[in-house]
Amino acid sequence: MEILLCTIGFAGKTAEEFFHLLEEAQVEKLIDVRLNRGGQLSGFAKERDLEYFLKKVASIGYSYEPQLGPTSELLDTYRDSKDWAAYETGFLALMQERGIPQAFDASRWPPRATLLCSEPGPEKCHRRLVADLLAAHWRTQGHTVEIRHLIVARSKSSKIRRAKLKSLP
Repeated sequence: MEILLCTIGFAGKTAEEFFHLLEEAQVEKLIDVRLNRGGQLSGFAKERDLEYFLKKVASIGYSYEPQLGPTSELLDTYRDSKDWAAYETGFLALMQERGIPQAFDASRWPPRATLLCSEPGPEKCHRRLVADLLAAHWRTQGHTVEIRHLIVARSKSSKIRRAKLKSLP
């Protein structure tokens, strides 16, 4: 089985950019792996709103997989310390305790899915760690898995151009 496993964060993206990235990757299902899905900072990505937009605007399915998210204690510790190495070690230990990735059978997974969290990029986000775990496990079972991180390409000149436009009367 060929699987495209994408990751995406909503922070730093407009709704237009977010849904364009999902449509461009032809995502069939978005799997929400956030600990907190309804905070004020979530904007268009609040749980109920997001599920509605995915279904009505983009014809993309939605599910929530809380076992793929961190605990609040682990997340709070990381926010206080900013120690990514310690967070990563703790998160991977948590996944092992929960039986991840073995709990997820590739044959029951959509061929084109994306993991959602809030971080704009995958570098310091648990969704990247989850994608790596799932992909490695599924590859040992003979599946072909591509991981693709859906991010908005922003050039330095476009930032300068936007800044100039904002400063005009």
